Formats: sequence, structure tokens, C-alpha cells
Amino acid sequence: MARASHWTFTQDDADNITRILQLFLQETNSRSAMLVDRAGQLVTTVGEQPQFDATAFATLAAADFSANDQLARLIGETDFTTLFHQGERDSMYVADVARRLILVVLFDTRTTLGLVRLRLKAAVTELTAIFERPADADAGFDAAPGILAGAEDDIDRLFS
Repeated sequence: MARASHWTFTQDDADNITRILQLFLQETNSRSAMLVDRAGQLVTTVGEQPQFDATAFATLAAADFSANDQLARLIGETDFTTLFHQGERDSMYVADVARRLILVVLFDTRTTLGLVRLRLKAAVTELTAIFERPADADAGFDAAPGILAGAEDDIDRLFS
């Protein structure tokens, strides 16, 4: 089952995500990479801007990935971590990232499926590391245990 799509990331995380996706696009000569959460919200697009409604596309990509998870279960698999859709000119490779997001890569005949698959593994590993890091890892300070102990009582006294 997919986790709830409630998470945050820092500006450094956003910069790292963009860097990872730009490098992936350069290495594979793919057109575009979109990061979509499991609920269908578009997180980011790197590379060529799509010539279609990216918001609707993100929703459909998440629904497609979810439907394929159900198909996997029917045949005895836990899930499918990647999907591939091939068209006459354009193709789409979709991969799970940390069970929270879906990476959608759009590419054409300027590259090969083999190269996209090969380079995608490294990109997904790097992205997963960003999204699996504990939420408080970048809190910026370490509060001493119990530093807020009694604060609730003080607040109650202020308003009584």
C-alpha cells in the first residue's frame, strides 16, 4: 500500500532533485522527467516542458501506476516497480521512488530503452535517499530533551 503523500523537503532537497534529474536527462538524451506523488500531484518537471496538460498527465500516471500495482498482486507479485509504455515515436518509462513518488521519463528515438533503464536505477537510488531520510534530519538544531516540558501548562495559565 502506498504511503500518504504528506511530506516536505528543503530547498537543498529540491536543488538535489533537479540536479539528479538533469544529469539523468543529459546521460540518456531523454526529453523530460516528471516527479509525481502517489496521489497524482505533480511535484516537478525537468527538461522539455510538456506540450500537454501536465497536471492531468500526473493524475493519469499515478492512476496507471496504482492500477498496475493491483495487476501485480493478481498475478502474485507484491507490486511492479517500473512500467514501460512504447509508442511509435515517443515512449514513457515509469519508476517507483521510495514508495512515495513516481518518476515518469518521456523519451523518443534519440535514445534507447536499455540506456534509460540502466541510468534510471542510479537516479532512483539517489532520489529514494532524499525521500527516505527522516523528516527531522534537517531540522537545523537539536532541541534538548524536555526543553518544552511544562510549556503547555504555561500557555494554559496565560489564557485562564
